[in-house]
Amino acid sequence: MKKLSFAIISFILTLSVIPQLTEASEADSLDPTISSELTNKELTLTTKSGNLERFVETIGEHKVERTLSVEATAYTAHCEGCSGITKTGINLLQNPDKKVIAVDPEVIPLGTKVWVEGYGVAIAGDIGGAIEGNRIDVFIQSEDEAFRFGRRDDVEIKLLSDA
Repeated sequence: MKKLSFAIISFILTLSVIPQLTEASEADSLDPTISSELTNKELTLTTKSGNLERFVETIGEHKVERTLSVEATAYTAHCEGCSGITKTGINLLQNPDKKVIAVDPEVIPLGTKVWVEGYGVAIAGDIGGAIEGNRIDVFIQSEDEAFRFGRRDDVEIKLLSDA
């Protein structure tokens, strides 16, 4: 329903932008702010066939479904009281090079492939007691590296699906 509503609104916007373009005075067309704004709207909303074009962002062979800004910290499999086994059953002690993040499953479902700025493509495969809302924990092999990672605000992550 959201996609249909967006398409209808975009079509209506297209109809309202085109008359503005034909009525623009010569002085308006010399103003770079106005002309670039209208040009961008034309390129975004119209295609050769007259239908709206959908631009799809991809990372490798994965389609970006959603982008979030999160607070990121790091964890290891060697902490006191840790088993090294994630909530989804990944053994981080046997797979120390695996890219895994801990998430709030209400925000990012477990099993989701994600791209994390500064970390790469990973799997949302764990949860954590302090991981709520837009917070993630990235798995890092060594405790020293995890401390160096620290806490980072406004880290961009992209939720991926197969393209």
